[in-house]
Amino acid sequence: MASYDLVVIGTGPGGYVCAVRAAQLGMKVAVVEKNPTLGGTCLNVGCMPSKALLHASEMFEEAGHSFAKMGVSVSAPKLDLPSMMNFKQQGIDGNVKGVDFLMKKNKIDVLKGTGKILGAGKVEVSANGSTQTVETKNIVIATGSDIARLKGIEIDEKRIVSSTGALSLEKVPERLLIIGAGVIGLELGSVWRRLGAEVMVVEFLDRILPGMDGEIAKQFQRLLEKQGFAFKLGTKVTAVDTSGKTLLAKVEPAAGGPSETIEADVVLVSIGRVPYTDGLGLKEAGVALDNRGRVQIDPHFATTVKGIYAIGDVVAGPMLAHKAEDEGVAVAEIIAGQAGHVNYDVIPAVVYTTPEVSSVGKTEEELKQAGIAYTVGKFPFTANGRSKVNQTTEGFVKVLADAKTDRVLGAHIIGREAGEMIHEAAVLMEFGGSAEDLARTCHAHPTRSEAIKEAALAVGKRAIHM
Repeated sequence: MASYDLVVIGTGPGGYVCAVRAAQLGMKVAVVEKNPTLGGTCLNVGCMPSKALLHASEMFEEAGHSFAKMGVSVSAPKLDLPSMMNFKQQGIDGNVKGVDFLMKKNKIDVLKGTGKILGAGKVEVSANGSTQTVETKNIVIATGSDIARLKGIEIDEKRIVSSTGALSLEKVPERLLIIGAGVIGLELGSVWRRLGAEVMVVEFLDRILPGMDGEIAKQFQRLLEKQGFAFKLGTKVTAVDTSGKTLLAKVEPAAGGPSETIEADVVLVSIGRVPYTDGLGLKEAGVALDNRGRVQIDPHFATTVKGIYAIGDVVAGPMLAHKAEDEGVAVAEIIAGQAGHVNYDVIPAVVYTTPEVSSVGKTEEELKQAGIAYTVGKFPFTANGRSKVNQTTEGFVKVLADAKTDRVLGAHIIGREAGEMIHEAAVLMEFGGSAEDLARTCHAHPTRSEAIKEAALAVGKRAIHM
């Protein structure tokens, strides 16, 4: 029987990063993966392929609508969807091969098959009717999450699709109905809207992007509506009739009331994700779950069974790949006797649409709810030199600082490249920096990032360019 210091179940960003860090710390490590390729949802059917299609569809739209005003004359672009899908697949293959390389480089054994915990120190791996059992001093559960399903609406990944099917449609739907106005639905809606689909989004709540700063979400909705999105907020889909050539979705107010029918060619169910624990044998092993099906852990990622840990989407917290990665590093260091730690107050989030939306730290709503006195500094991209000359002036930066100490508590950006710009706020917050610190840091001119400096200056009511 093979014996290890650590066996990690799942090779998504949390799992493979955990394995690599543990190997760096001198442990003998194995990973267990049930899918044909490593990388989990993120690399295969999530973050990475969606970014490829977002980029490609953005280039298609730019060529069709923006080149001429810059003095670049091209004939109307034609969509070659199979080639675009091939572009996406090349990106997936490159990233998956990269994880394979990391396993080999760090001498990590890859056990192909479905993992089941037989108790502390034992993992059974099943594949193609055969099983093997390995011994290990420690186990990390990094099995990630699965799509959340709507009762009575069956996903076939052809006409009624999850995010997985929406990444591989064979043709552009004339009408795309998206159930759920969260990050994934809006990103994938952006792809197909640019490629020619009419997009309608139905959201149970009375706003888009639940959890994001409310003011940012309102402006974002207006920008998406300008792009052609239609929204029905405070509304629920109760059924989808698949009997005809087109889909007929029955929708009604979330609070109850008369229903109406929306016709669509494709329905994307995008109402969130749920922890994936099927077949892990957690109950039999004595690993406790909470009331939402997540693995219960203590502050050191330890479950209710000694020597078994859990990280990523399968535990509480935001379901983000980078959160899982940081937890993977932290738990590997804890197992090695070091002081692994994740600062959950400084985890950025990004919506990769055009424009992008990014956020780190507290929203205004959260600060109000907590009774924390704060000051706000805002700066629009309409007053930013680089954005003006590029004619990409949509959006603004918002900095939230403690009213007494000036310490930055949150930053929120809607605008081009917002996902890249948010990290200077994250670094500042990690070091407990103030709005004054940010305002007095010299920023290169002309850059979009100057808008962050100006928003920090605006906290003290002294923005220069506004």
